[in-house]
Amino acid sequence: MTITFIHSQKAFLPEIDAYSRLFSSMGFSCQTALPEEADRIDTGVEWHFMGTDTRKAREGRLKIHEYASGSVGALGPLKDFGKRILNAKPDFRLFLNPYVRKRLGFKDNIPFGYRDMGVDAGWFTQTNHSTASRTFDFIYIGDLSPARHPEDLLNVFTKNSMKEKTLFIISNHYARLQTLYHNFKNIVFRGPCEHAAIRSMLQEARYGINYIIDKEPFNQQTSTKLLEYAACGLPIISTKYKWMEEFREKWGGQYYYLNPDLSNFTWEQIENFDFIGPDLSDWTWEKQIRNSGIVEFLHARLGNHQNS
Repeated sequence: MTITFIHSQKAFLPEIDAYSRLFSSMGFSCQTALPEEADRIDTGVEWHFMGTDTRKAREGRLKIHEYASGSVGALGPLKDFGKRILNAKPDFRLFLNPYVRKRLGFKDNIPFGYRDMGVDAGWFTQTNHSTASRTFDFIYIGDLSPARHPEDLLNVFTKNSMKEKTLFIISNHYARLQTLYHNFKNIVFRGPCEHAAIRSMLQEARYGINYIIDKEPFNQQTSTKLLEYAACGLPIISTKYKWMEEFREKWGGQYYYLNPDLSNFTWEQIENFDFIGPDLSDWTWEKQIRNSGIVEFLHARLGNHQNS
């Protein structure tokens, strides 16, 4: 039996690697496809990362819809309403968390589960080794779309003493920003990258930056970058927002919180801060996937066919 993960390839989706490892160990074949290829592929399960999907499932297929966030921008609520009305009905829905499910507002009886973000178990660093000799001073992984105001962060590295500090950015679709900041050789862009290579890149940096604007839906979403920084033992610099505070209260750690205007983003203050990492024992990908209920759902619907 084949599971096909369908997405537009515009976003980082480390969960696909995690799903593929787990389901391959159960006897499934796993592949990826673009949305426009969905009708042409041979598969038993079409698993959509939403987006939109208005086509009814073909006979003999299961359809899964996964929602990682609500829509962004001033028209976000209207876009979510459109998804609720126009998207085909799947056999199962996955949501990042209760906030995302509430925001989408589905009222039907389709079974669902929550699948939060995670970290590969092999990423965990057992000891806090020194970061003093690393290539880059700071690293940022993730989206650089205008809605996230990335210029506010990058501008920090264009003035005062921070011009002497290096920022390593791993992202997609950064051509505009790379052109805008081309005179600042301390800001280095790279990507897209295979997710498996990111761990070694993290080990090139001294500090990880979790820059999230305090605005919905961003401030309600799990920060995968923070989990990956922490798993690799990086000290974490972060903006202060709802999800971050809830995470700290439940899982511990000490993080250097940035002021809203980033005025305290200085090398001297960061170097003198006492960083402590969180407890990530429940944040492996396998635990998050199994806790979502999707494994039990597939076994119940497919029976012993997963080994065919």
